[in-house]
Amino acid sequence: MGSVDDDSSLVEQGLLQDEESRRYTGDGSVDFKGRPVLKENTGNWRACPFILVASTCFLFQLSLHVVISYLCFMQGMCTLTLSASVPALKPAECVGSICPSATPSQYAVFFFGLYMIALGTGGIKPCVSSFGADQFDDTDSQERIKKGSFFNWFYFSINIGALVSSSLIVWIQENRGWGLGFGIPALFMGLAIGSFFIGTPLYRFQKPGGSPLTRMCQVVVASFQKRNLAVPEDSSLLYETPEKTSAIEGSRKLGHSDELRCLDRAAVVSEAESKTGNYSNPWRLCTVTQVEELKILIRMFPVWATGIIFAAVYAQMSTLFVEQGTMMDTTIGSFSIPPASLSTFDVISVIFWVPVYDRVIVPIARKFTGKERGFTELQRMGIGLFISILCMSAAAVVEIVRLQLAKELDLVDKPVAVPLSIFWQIPQYFLLGAAEVFTFVGQLEFFYDQSPDAMRSLCSALSLLTTSLGNYLSSFILTVVTYLTTQGGKPGWIPNNLNEGHLDNFFWLLAGLSLLNMLVYIVAAKRYKQKKAT
Repeated sequence: MGSVDDDSSLVEQGLLQDEESRRYTGDGSVDFKGRPVLKENTGNWRACPFILVASTCFLFQLSLHVVISYLCFMQGMCTLTLSASVPALKPAECVGSICPSATPSQYAVFFFGLYMIALGTGGIKPCVSSFGADQFDDTDSQERIKKGSFFNWFYFSINIGALVSSSLIVWIQENRGWGLGFGIPALFMGLAIGSFFIGTPLYRFQKPGGSPLTRMCQVVVASFQKRNLAVPEDSSLLYETPEKTSAIEGSRKLGHSDELRCLDRAAVVSEAESKTGNYSNPWRLCTVTQVEELKILIRMFPVWATGIIFAAVYAQMSTLFVEQGTMMDTTIGSFSIPPASLSTFDVISVIFWVPVYDRVIVPIARKFTGKERGFTELQRMGIGLFISILCMSAAAVVEIVRLQLAKELDLVDKPVAVPLSIFWQIPQYFLLGAAEVFTFVGQLEFFYDQSPDAMRSLCSALSLLTTSLGNYLSSFILTVVTYLTTQGGKPGWIPNNLNEGHLDNFFWLLAGLSLLNMLVYIVAAKRYKQKKAT
């Protein structure tokens, strides 16, 4: 009887321990004092409003690195405000049509402000989505669903900020002065950081894992040094720490994959290491988890690369879409619409599509696919790539109609607008906004979920890099097309007078490249193997 009672007591004690452990997050997150966090008191949606309010002003993770970056951003905003307000720091007023040039010192102050903003943005922007997603526990199925929803509303909040800045702030800058136009965002930036710090007790923090670049270099060096060693067929013979947690701070262990076996040599224990029992030099011996970190980044590369073409398509919103709009009828009665302001329809499209996707499309898709988020990240990005083809096709069709009208009205040789309403551009902006919601937000999800725990900010930075490379690619394609189509004295596809050009051909070219890119993406997505985290 005593044995039975003892066994029952042990079972009850075990159940109590399990119940107690379930009250805490299972992903290793801690509070701002470094203590394990209770689910009921921290993270989840209760912490996200503070992050979303700040991300509306591009403000992010609470760490030394990001605080320094924020201070750089704030200093840049204040410098721009001063350069537009203080008489000594701004050029003299125009006299009629004559506007005096800025002095070298005035240029220096202005560009210092711009570069400080660029430096601050580069430091904080990659961290925001990762920090927000860290508020949801990966080991809790309900919180995983909410995490997918977070990415949608995070992107929604950014576009709310963009809508205000592209409408109200621009109006203030044009009608009330640049000093006030820069000063208001700087003020709201200060309010945002205050709001962000207020939420500190509610946040969940992941422990920093050190430099991911150093760990990747260690894997390459160790595998090269052991290039003559054979990789055992049994992956359990590869080196890994015996503890349940990874040797990398703040990271779960990663399961072994059979790809890129040449890198597995970094985790092969040599005879000398086996004899001495010294496994402490990461430049000669790496854990399986450390090797898998590098493998994951390599596996991500094809998917990442396809985002560059999409970013090149997205770049047309602020370039050739605007050029096309300048050659269309921009008037409504006595009011003239600036062609660049039509990009607001892209923002409005995003604001429209995010709730529709999160509240309508995902629940319907979930019934058919059985997946927590309706679609996988790869499926979501693929849908966005398809919509981008439709976007470029819509732009090409509008241009064909515009050129046909220019021909009928004998306006081909005249650099004047064609009497075709600029509102015919709305469908292409609307499709581009839908493509954003699927592809850009899908990228945020993909690079967060599939990246190693201690590399999430790095992978988020890589996803943002596609935007920059897409802009460079767009400029490169435009340069090549201009060179090839202007041979022999021809006006080319994109001359100064678009009425005698063929901008439609350029849009069809981008649509074709997008189709080819989507086909490559489908192959890469099918071959991609998901991360295996313990």
